[in-house]
Amino acid sequence: MKRGIHMCKDISKTFGSMVFSDVVMKEKLPKDIYKSLQQTMKTGSDLDINVANMVAIAMKDWALEKGATHYTHWFQPLTGITAEKHDSFISPQGDGRVIMEFSGKELIKGEPDASSFPSGGLRATFEARGYTAWDPTSYAFVKEGTLCIPTAFCSYNGEALDNKTPLLHSMETINDQALRILRLFGNTTANRVLSTVGPEQEYFLIDKKLYDQRKDLMFTGRTLFGAKPPKGQELEDHYFGALKTRVSAFMKELNEELWKLGVLAKTEHNEVAPAQHELAPIFTTTNIATDHNQLTMEMMKKVADRHGLACLLHEKPFDGVNGSGKHNNWSLSTDTGINLLEPGLSPHENSQFLLFFAAVIKAIDEYQDLMRITVASAGNDHRLGANEAPPAIVSIFVGDDLDCIFKSIDEGTKYDGMKQGTIEIGVHVLPNFIKDTTDRNRTSPFAFTGNKFEFRMPGSSQSISGPNVVINAIVAEELKKFADILENAEDFTAATNTLICKTLQDHRRIVFNGDGYSEEWQIEAKRRGLSNLRSTVDALPHFIDEKNIKLFTEHNIFTESEMHSRYEIMLESYSKILRIEALTMIEIAKKEIIPAVSRYVAKLCSTAVSVKDLGLDLQCAAEVSFINKLSKLNDEAYEYVNDLKETIDKTAQFHDDALALAVYYKESVIPAMDRLRAVADLMEENTCTEYWPHPTYGDLLFKI
Repeated sequence: MKRGIHMCKDISKTFGSMVFSDVVMKEKLPKDIYKSLQQTMKTGSDLDINVANMVAIAMKDWALEKGATHYTHWFQPLTGITAEKHDSFISPQGDGRVIMEFSGKELIKGEPDASSFPSGGLRATFEARGYTAWDPTSYAFVKEGTLCIPTAFCSYNGEALDNKTPLLHSMETINDQALRILRLFGNTTANRVLSTVGPEQEYFLIDKKLYDQRKDLMFTGRTLFGAKPPKGQELEDHYFGALKTRVSAFMKELNEELWKLGVLAKTEHNEVAPAQHELAPIFTTTNIATDHNQLTMEMMKKVADRHGLACLLHEKPFDGVNGSGKHNNWSLSTDTGINLLEPGLSPHENSQFLLFFAAVIKAIDEYQDLMRITVASAGNDHRLGANEAPPAIVSIFVGDDLDCIFKSIDEGTKYDGMKQGTIEIGVHVLPNFIKDTTDRNRTSPFAFTGNKFEFRMPGSSQSISGPNVVINAIVAEELKKFADILENAEDFTAATNTLICKTLQDHRRIVFNGDGYSEEWQIEAKRRGLSNLRSTVDALPHFIDEKNIKLFTEHNIFTESEMHSRYEIMLESYSKILRIEALTMIEIAKKEIIPAVSRYVAKLCSTAVSVKDLGLDLQCAAEVSFINKLSKLNDEAYEYVNDLKETIDKTAQFHDDALALAVYYKESVIPAMDRLRAVADLMEENTCTEYWPHPTYGDLLFKI
């Protein structure tokens, strides 16, 4: 018992020890400076340069105490990962010595070279300069001897070139609109409404030595070849199973590293597929949660390497077993601690909950395309709808109890689930539905889970910024429309009742509690008029539909030019990823697989000839059968390699049309890749293990 208490005390001291947190700021800053900084953080107002200078000095001194020698503006360009440019604190003196300096100007703004980051045509190469601007709402931290200052990243002309800027804008707009609704309900104590997120992170761990022998894993993050092993996930024995020693050691160190950085890592376990695992954090504000998730992915890879492991974050690293996603648990909370998606215990709270809930349902229904687009990628196309993740059709799961409540409201009938009377909004208390009934459908893309919504479509490697920008924006738009109506209503209660009922009636088609994998749902969804954007190429063009441009520009989240730039970047990324994969397949097939099979066939031929030379009366049936089969397959593989090369060469004709190029990759290059893989996997099944040139699925999934 004493040892357990001691460990808890150590963790409490360790947690956030490398973060320039509110506690640290309160300790290090003069009271007036601290108060001014807090005001900036709460209101988003400009930071006075004198205050910035004081903050910079305190931040630098604290970082030096933590062993930092450099600082960096840590930002999130449109590559999906983070970027850093390190500068030391040293400043030369006339006598040959140096002192450690850091100014408010250096804290507030940086000027990294931005020429090689994706811009989607927002600026020419000669306009390379970009600016990073400190985001004081996300705490600075020390990582590997460097003070990391979370920042936004924009072009010379002010266009957003990152994932943080639109996220901050989306958080502002949902705050503004949610506060309008709260004021109508008489809430005058809440000053801010914050979108909050807890992103669950799935990943694979494999042996690093085996990883290093697979060019496809090194270049693309997934296996482009690989026959199925005798055992996969059929026995479901890995899910929540006992952790292997190396995995447990990895998780222990990962937790320690994340806790130092203030990341609220909470739950860890084995996932469904062999070698697959999950880490889930506690909720925090969307901005900080996004920063923390980027840190989590980075630390996963670094800690894995220290343990002789490789962490795979690709959505589908192995064919035939489950891929990895990132469940995005989203909610809304006030700065006074009220969760706006908690049903509550009074009629007043119930009415407020139902109005916010109705806004979410309407938002998801009217912007199905954006929800699909925000998770669109070449990697996630392998995962969505593959009987292991939600389908590409967007729907909402609310659970049987809540669905019955909605029907009661809609029809004005008696709700029998908890033997309650007719439900009248703002008059009766909602029945206490069982929360477990809201969280049992893994096929639902967007599920209500008691007091939050779980968006299950995001891929494991992507930034959660994109999905949360969209959710914040579309819900804010519906709250705005609701507030416009209710602020002018003569009878607020009656108007609220009518609005909720009408919204649930008009958008009931998006609610589906059944099996999202079934063929019947595909038919039913089509009958309901729901969109089914099966691939990234099908989805992306809708990003720049007129209604979506109107949404983002009116809420000051994107300019129209920024939207077009992101559209181009997403298309280019899709094509570039597939090009890298195709070229990697060609290299592996030509330099490794085909020569290996040829060597094995030659060995078989030599064996057969030797037997005949000895004059033995043997047919060598096994050798002859393998020789015939593998020789034919090797010829096919050689043919398909050439076909794939010719197919890729034809992409040059689409150099000035990003959409046409992406369509060509989907319709021509992917099928050519699939043909080559099918033949190669057949050859693996028939080639002696000692001749096969790289580790098999059995090696990768089970040798840890």
